[in-house]
Amino acid sequence: MKILQVMAGAEQGGAETAFVDICIALHEAGERVEVVTRPNAVRVPQLEQAGIKVHTAPFSGTLDVFTTWRLSRVITQFEPDIVQTWMARAAKKTPNWSQMKTPRKFLNVARLGGYYKIKNFKTADYFITNTEDLRRYVADAGIPPDRIRHINNFAKMVDTAPPVHRSDLHTPDTVPVILSLGRLHENKAIDVAIKTLAEIPQAYLWIAGEGDLRPALEQLARDIGVHDRVRFLGWRTDPYALLRASDVCLFPSRAEPFGNVVIQAWSTRTPLVVSDADGPRQICTPGEDCLMVPREDTSGFATAIQRVLSDKGLARQLTDRGYHQFQTHFTAQKTVSDYMGFYLEIMKREKMI
Repeated sequence: MKILQVMAGAEQGGAETAFVDICIALHEAGERVEVVTRPNAVRVPQLEQAGIKVHTAPFSGTLDVFTTWRLSRVITQFEPDIVQTWMARAAKKTPNWSQMKTPRKFLNVARLGGYYKIKNFKTADYFITNTEDLRRYVADAGIPPDRIRHINNFAKMVDTAPPVHRSDLHTPDTVPVILSLGRLHENKAIDVAIKTLAEIPQAYLWIAGEGDLRPALEQLARDIGVHDRVRFLGWRTDPYALLRASDVCLFPSRAEPFGNVVIQAWSTRTPLVVSDADGPRQICTPGEDCLMVPREDTSGFATAIQRVLSDKGLARQLTDRGYHQFQTHFTAQKTVSDYMGFYLEIMKREKMI
């Protein structure tokens, strides 16, 4: 099958990482995959090193007609069966077959990982959402349910991946390490993680992510006296190595439709403490595969982390159950199978095969 994946995307982010992962997974499964995306110093080399042909376009504002022209050219030359867009900007720029009337029919599939305005997806023939609640959201907006499919994101299988060396991150081997992964954005609540650290005096906090809030977060760490125990790591491409070197993964998001960090922690058997944001509430079971705390409750997060650090039996229970959830629902093989099953189903429905 020939599949064109289209992503505008920010410099870094969870959706951008999921995009790269599924492109590579489909390619490794033997499908013909090409990509159209913005120029990016990390994303483009990752895709090209995997053997995927990458086309770049600016994906700028309303005056940018070049991107749509570029997409039309790529579609004409590649002749895909499926054109899958990621998020609203890519969908708005991507023409569908009824507009282009190419000799070879193709289907536009919009992949949603957030509660975007459905009016921005007028060219979509079908929809993929990464949570059940998003599937309901799209259906409530008037899209026929048989045109929507919920397919999970996945985490990598990394049982043999070595952990990072704590000394490389200026962290003693003898202290508990808490890891928070995510963009330095208000929704990710990294400020809550820093405030939580103040209540766990023996621990260090690694923050893997980048964003406009970094100066304010660094100042917060200084203001509350924990700056010597916080490591701002910037955007990292080795989340699994960081997780394997950590004692607890803290995911305190204020707003989170899914939460790739959850399944990454499960895949590395890292004990998980999460907020009760939408994503974790949908995919986690409190007390079984995570400890869940109300958003903004720094004392609650601190108490949960201390429980995990002091109770090895509890930590083992959380990681065993989380790993089972990962193996059952969130592997690359499962996600690729679900994608290909949906693609084939809709192509048959449209009499393309």
